[in-house]
Amino acid sequence: MTHKGAFRASDGHRRGPVRVDSKYPWHFIWEGTGEHYFFNGTTAFWLMGWREERTIDYCIERLIGLKINRMRVLLAGAANIYWGEPVMTGDNFTYFLRPWVAEAPQSFDHPGIDFARFNVPYWQKWERMLRFARDRNVIISVIQDISTHKAQPVAGSEDERRYLRYAVARLSAFSNITWDLGDDLDSFRDEKWAHETGTLIESWDPYRHLASSHPVHREHQDRASDWFGFTSIQNWSRSQHALMLEERQIQMKTGRIIPQANEEYGYEDHYPRWAPQPDGDSAETLRQVAWDIAMAGAYGTAGESCRRGTNIWPDTGGGWINGRGDDTMVMLKGYEHMVDFFTSFEWWKTEPHDELVSKGAYCLAKPGEIYAVYLPQRPMCGNQEAFEYKKECADLTIKLEPGSYEASWFNAFTGEKIPLPPVDGPVWTLPKTPGWLDWALLLQKRR
Repeated sequence: MTHKGAFRASDGHRRGPVRVDSKYPWHFIWEGTGEHYFFNGTTAFWLMGWREERTIDYCIERLIGLKINRMRVLLAGAANIYWGEPVMTGDNFTYFLRPWVAEAPQSFDHPGIDFARFNVPYWQKWERMLRFARDRNVIISVIQDISTHKAQPVAGSEDERRYLRYAVARLSAFSNITWDLGDDLDSFRDEKWAHETGTLIESWDPYRHLASSHPVHREHQDRASDWFGFTSIQNWSRSQHALMLEERQIQMKTGRIIPQANEEYGYEDHYPRWAPQPDGDSAETLRQVAWDIAMAGAYGTAGESCRRGTNIWPDTGGGWINGRGDDTMVMLKGYEHMVDFFTSFEWWKTEPHDELVSKGAYCLAKPGEIYAVYLPQRPMCGNQEAFEYKKECADLTIKLEPGSYEASWFNAFTGEKIPLPPVDGPVWTLPKTPGWLDWALLLQKRR
């Protein structure tokens, strides 16, 4: 029996998948529109642990309001360590994400998983979440698993391959995903596995969404392989500018340029023993670290505070664990200003050129056209109470190509923009910053 019919396809006006920009390969582009994508991510590992989907939708909407356009989310995973955070399993939330049918899905040690049978309602819930995020231009990093539990298919087994193929078959139709082979991947899989699995996923995915992995040790990355779309390192140092410049150099040595991202450098108000002390994870410190990364021509992902609790009073939070938050959580509000600054010019055309500015400042430039300068807060130079700066701190210079440039200050803390008179090259001495804390400066060739 044969059937005939007709249908009409209409342009959905979506931005499509995120790709590496072939012309400026340190950066990303929306394939559907050609717009450049300023990667501004946050972590919400157990977003899908919320039992009510209205809470998932609320989390996504709230983060969009903070100019987040990428979320790291677990597809499978369980935990019972809690990391010292007030986030607990209860009636409204669970740490046990089960893509498979299980005899005791809420058991950590003995869930009784049948790896040959998929939990279809859970996958349908994922599809609804992806559709909601896609309609709002939010990219979801699909993390296949995490190192915090042992209820996983055996590495390289038929069960594992079935799971990965099923994930690709169900989720790759959504334009707004990237693949992540696993969080803390080198804690439970080796580099040979990562290469083979990444290659398989890219061969199965008809749309070739970008894929990466997230190891504990940044050297455990398949940088030179075709399947590997961008780095997703974790490093908690507070010398991120130098670190990400080094990451670019390491990548260049492979002969293959791709975007560089540190997707785990700290969580707001989270102070594990390995984190920099004493204020290494304060909202203000992380805000400035985000600028350090961006000024190296790289991208970052950070997570919000969990201190407002889940199933613990006041039960309005969850932050980096499950994505929920309230207005007392301030870190990402500071990141909004960074997004505003970078998206005000063609940042993807610039390269790190710190040699053009005095020591202590950072510079991204397309010489002769664009110069973006960032002046980190330097407490030894400033008098916080009087807003008076010593002479040696004010005498910062920038080397310019001959010509005239429009110039403006940008307050990295508040987002205030202050125009300056036109600037002429070849060397310009920066005026004193208009106030305390960190400032950015944008110069663009006058037309």
